[in-house]
Amino acid sequence: MPASAQNGVSANGTRRAGPRCIAIVGPFQSGKTTLLESILMRCGALSRTGTVKGGNTVGDAAPEARAHQMSTEPTVATVDFLGDTFHFIDCPGSVEFLHEMRHVLPAVDAAVVVCEADDRKAPALELVLRELEEADIPRFLFLNKIDTASRRVRETLGILQRASRTPLLLRQIPIWQKGIAVGFIDLALERAFIYREHAPSEIVPLAVDETGREKEARFSMLERLADYDDELMEELLGDMEPPRDRVFDDLARELQHRHVVPVLIGAAERGNGVTRLLKALRHEAPGLAETRGRAGILPEGPPLAQVMKTWHSSQGGKVSLARVMRGRLAEGDVVTSSSGTEARIAGVLTLKGAEQSRKPAAEEGEVAGFAKLDGIATGEAFMLGKMRASVVSAVAPPEAVHAFAIAVKDRKDDVRLAAALQRLTEEDTALAVTQVPELGETRLSGQGEMHLRVALEKLAGRYGVTVTNRTPQVGYRETIRGQAGARGRHRKQSGGHGQYGDVVIEVGPLGRGEGIQFIDKITGGVVPRQYIGSVEAGMRDFCEKGPLGFPIVDVAVALTDGSYHTVDSSDMAFRQAARLAMSEAMPQAKPVLLEPILSVDVVIPSEAMSRASALISARRGQILGYDTRPGWRGWDQIKALVPEAEMTGLIVELRSATSGVGSFSARFDHLAELAGKPAEAVVSAQALALAQAR
Repeated sequence: MPASAQNGVSANGTRRAGPRCIAIVGPFQSGKTTLLESILMRCGALSRTGTVKGGNTVGDAAPEARAHQMSTEPTVATVDFLGDTFHFIDCPGSVEFLHEMRHVLPAVDAAVVVCEADDRKAPALELVLRELEEADIPRFLFLNKIDTASRRVRETLGILQRASRTPLLLRQIPIWQKGIAVGFIDLALERAFIYREHAPSEIVPLAVDETGREKEARFSMLERLADYDDELMEELLGDMEPPRDRVFDDLARELQHRHVVPVLIGAAERGNGVTRLLKALRHEAPGLAETRGRAGILPEGPPLAQVMKTWHSSQGGKVSLARVMRGRLAEGDVVTSSSGTEARIAGVLTLKGAEQSRKPAAEEGEVAGFAKLDGIATGEAFMLGKMRASVVSAVAPPEAVHAFAIAVKDRKDDVRLAAALQRLTEEDTALAVTQVPELGETRLSGQGEMHLRVALEKLAGRYGVTVTNRTPQVGYRETIRGQAGARGRHRKQSGGHGQYGDVVIEVGPLGRGEGIQFIDKITGGVVPRQYIGSVEAGMRDFCEKGPLGFPIVDVAVALTDGSYHTVDSSDMAFRQAARLAMSEAMPQAKPVLLEPILSVDVVIPSEAMSRASALISARRGQILGYDTRPGWRGWDQIKALVPEAEMTGLIVELRSATSGVGSFSARFDHLAELAGKPAEAVVSAQALALAQAR
């Protein structure tokens, strides 16, 4: 089959029908939001461009994003370019908000990866490219800030190639004047362009002294394309100039098949290179038909949409950002999600940043906001009718690496906090709320300190709930090293029936992880059968908080003797007697403090290995081994055991040492004894906290 037919673009340049959905992605501060602004300006959707510093861009419209001058959630904007509709979705680039991109990718046709000639940001670029590779998304690379580049593009390409497992294909080379890029040569068109400030570039004759450089770069591009086109290879070997239509067909096909990543250059802040990028997207980016094929969606069937993001507003309620993958969905339609939830579409919205406008329906391929689809979550699909929608994507939330213990400043906000947290976690699937009754804590966990700070700002700004936050407490435990015995006698006479319970117990240590064991050694009925359960209950009551102030683990308690009164004995009396016996025996059995130890897997770029190792060692960590990170060239991993008490702030320091890209996963491994001054400090702090709580 001809390449043009496979790609949906004929040799004479006929384009695909229907809207295209393009994700704008890339490392933090690479210029994604600025590029979106320039695209909107070039397409006539803006009268003047805003700036991130000025806080007046279409993207980053959320108050939190503007306050921190960084994207914190996806922004969608729709433009018309030469008669074609494009939905651009600007995704956050910070590693702490990278998860927001994952729900967007399954529904997009292609991605534009914005990067710059900065080798320090290559690891962050690799994180973004790896996400696109694993999601199998066709992608262009837009080499931004070419006006301030200090090295040649070929040299830059070598650095960037290390971040991509797919070959990078240079489509343009810059025209230099006095060390400044003033324009570019398009290697497919074989034309030269000079940049114009905030305007389309101007075609100029190709300078004689540029001809040799252009031919060399063009041949390298064609040689790469010929790896997948035998006919083109024969033409190159025969020194024949391939037809321009064949070159463009090959560019489109190899992009669609993810054989290459085309690289274009420009300067988004000046609007340079934007028109050529838009034309490449218009003629070469796959359309909805290919995206449906990638997702396994049949073209026939009831209308179907994929949810990419969820928002809640105080006025309009819940809005689900979704792309219509098949058919047409209108206001009032009843739909069913992939989880089986049924909902009615209360409204269909066109979105441009923070701006919203209603429309009657969303057509096939369009991206729109769907109002009040309660119970339908980000990442789910929904379909017209009562039949459950097939799952288009199933994106697991990332593992949390940082947590705050939070509490309302005003107790009357407790109920509102629960509702606000539920909405917050629905909007952001990487946030998790857990209750720790033992410590009396509500924990908010996420992808880093900034991620959680933004979440707390949303709580206050959007939902009117102000909270305090602190470092979560550590789940210390205590046990004993020795054995001891004690008698507990509870006797009380206050008129009428009294209370009487008398028990003798022996306590001793168990192996780590064996829990609490109760052993009944009563003979001769000195403690009647009906009270044995009460003795065990009293023992377990005491184990909730031992002599050091923490829950007791790994202890065996044997009931060996006792006595009772035929009238005054009761379940409550024996329960209290057991508590008294435990309070006497446990302090004599050499109690020791136990701290939780976590198994931690750290992943970092190889050049940061020594810094990461030093961080772990400084936190009383025991390094178990080093290895290369499987499937990641130039990355390593460290396996270590680290006390939970030392994990606070580790992600902050680790990212500081790795240009923002280091991370880890952690899970409970075992409990270990804590002795000396660290143990004394923990016990003293616990005693003070208990005294203040009384």
